[in-house]
Amino acid sequence: MSLSLGSGPLTRDPAGAFNFDLDGAAPAHRIYFADFLPRVRARVGDRTVLDTTRAKLLYESGILPRLYAPLEDYADDALERTDHTTHCPFKGDASYRTVAGRENALWTYEEPVESAPWLRGYAALYPESVDAWLVEEEQVVGHLRDPFHRIDVHPSSRRVRILAGDKVIVDTDRAVLLFETGMPPRAYIARRDIQASIEPSQKRTFCPYKGEALHWTVAGVEDAAWSYEYPRPESDGIAGLLAFYPDRVVVEIASS
Repeated sequence: MSLSLGSGPLTRDPAGAFNFDLDGAAPAHRIYFADFLPRVRARVGDRTVLDTTRAKLLYESGILPRLYAPLEDYADDALERTDHTTHCPFKGDASYRTVAGRENALWTYEEPVESAPWLRGYAALYPESVDAWLVEEEQVVGHLRDPFHRIDVHPSSRRVRILAGDKVIVDTDRAVLLFETGMPPRAYIARRDIQASIEPSQKRTFCPYKGEALHWTVAGVEDAAWSYEYPRPESDGIAGLLAFYPDRVVVEIASS
């Protein structure tokens, strides 16, 4: 989630209120081009194909933010122009480069549309074409973290009930609630408060903001819950606790 996904201000249906009329003053499809200050490197195999301290994040309605960098910050001898082109009505015609053998991995708008002149001279890489991203000295798994994306973790006395079918498997007033940009609140539950069998499954997922998630079969419901055993520092308060998929069990969080 970010400024441009979920209920953020650059989505087509922002959740908040403004002191100006976005519908009348701005297009339904919104773009925001902002500085990304850390040093960023991208590697393909053992080759560093990007090394920049001049990156930008492009936020675009309904799309994860994309990292753009000046074309001269890419390894020129690793780039090979191709005949491939695409057209975006909001940005213009994109030309492509093969990067260290990865075909059409990079694109750039050499003549962007009139409303996006700041794209000229910048280029972006498809994340799936890159083997490793480094932000300063940290290797980032998945996509880059959005500086506007926030996580807050709070112990809560609100009553939380979770039902598997018609069986209540959680009824507690000591859950931990996680609030994440663009997402509904998630209740994380200590294992001692789960009145059902808990078995590990093989599924693993990764969140750039929270870390690697293990999954659990609970009360016979396969992959009903997930946990972050060793979360990132900002999510430390949910370490070892379980949260439940609301499409697999019923999750009730009281309003007070």
